[in-house]
Amino acid sequence: MINIVLFGPPGSGKGTQAQNLIEKFNLKQISTGDLFRFNMKNDTELGQLAKSYIDKGELVPDQVTIDMLTDELKKPCDAQGFIFDGFPRTANQTEALENIVKEILNSDINVCLSLIVEDQVLVERLLKRGKTSGRTDDSNQEIISNRIKEYYAKTAEVAQLYKQQGKYVEVNGVGAIDEISEKLFAEVEKIK
Repeated sequence: MINIVLFGPPGSGKGTQAQNLIEKFNLKQISTGDLFRFNMKNDTELGQLAKSYIDKGELVPDQVTIDMLTDELKKPCDAQGFIFDGFPRTANQTEALENIVKEILNSDINVCLSLIVEDQVLVERLLKRGKTSGRTDDSNQEIISNRIKEYYAKTAEVAQLYKQQGKYVEVNGVGAIDEISEKLFAEVEKIK
């Protein structure tokens, strides 16, 4: 089983590369954003709880996210592993994810793949995407810069933890999509 934490700031190509990794290695992507939307749309107990915080403009507590993740991992699935996207974002979440993967999957997080892209390139990519995506957070340079800063601030401690475990790998996220995919594939092949 291959379990990957996929890192990358907004505009790094994480979504595209996640799909390529999924197809190549028969993985299932678990995105916390998707979990929130699914649970709220289907009015699950956890969705109602998450919505109660979101409606007040508050952050959803880690435990609610962890419970959603746990429920998702317990569902039957024929994938050869998982890509975790959007989680973990803190040291506590990293520890929780390690425990969940051990308990439910009897496995470990194998690698944290981090797409590295210069900030200016990220801004350019997001502004370009904003012209067609309809996302307002992709069309304002100030908001984009703030999102990038927030990403680095929040994920720094997680990256440090994976570095200490020897599981953190940086991959240049600039270039042809296929070339970047090949670099990511090579890193995953090392752990198979």
